[in-house]
Amino acid sequence: MKDGDIGKVVELLQDAKQQKSEFVGLMDSFNDPYLVLIACILSLRTNDKTTYPATLRMLKLAKTPKQMAEIDPEKLAKAIYPVGFYANKAKQIVELSKEIVEKYNSKVPDSIEELCKFNGVGRKTANLVVARGFNKPAICVDVHVHRIFNRLGYVKTKNPEETEFALRDKLPVKYWIDINTLIVTHGQNVCKPQKPNCAVCPIEKFCAKNIY
Repeated sequence: MKDGDIGKVVELLQDAKQQKSEFVGLMDSFNDPYLVLIACILSLRTNDKTTYPATLRMLKLAKTPKQMAEIDPEKLAKAIYPVGFYANKAKQIVELSKEIVEKYNSKVPDSIEELCKFNGVGRKTANLVVARGFNKPAICVDVHVHRIFNRLGYVKTKNPEETEFALRDKLPVKYWIDINTLIVTHGQNVCKPQKPNCAVCPIEKFCAKNIY
């Protein structure tokens, strides 16, 4: 794919209207950076089918940093089971919530650098919070975004962090906020890790056939 084709690729994926997972749809509906943050923590190393109901159960217990800071981690762990590392994630979310209350006056910071200071929060999560929670330009790169942009030949990178910085250099800023949802949905429906369904791919003609 040529660099100049990115606009057409985005347009075709938007027109394809592929089915979002329930969890992706839920994340897109949040306008609260705190909810984006804690839901993203739940999703790490866990598939969307498991994360979605666990997130709903978590939000029945608490929806603000102050409320969550008062939750017993064991109670939260039972609510979010069976997400991966559920006990550790429960402790992390409660401690993180306490830190937000005590150090940030109950307000989630809006910079990637500050967000990455929280225990267990990496660039993927921080970028998603900035993009989805604050509606500010940021590029959330997960395994789908990394895989698909390499398959297209738009970048040639070895890991998601390299992909993020490569995309920061060349992807037009107007696409930054929405690119994760668009590419993740495409990756879950069509451009899968092991058996990409090229026959129905709306952007197949742009693919470099670099099956990453």
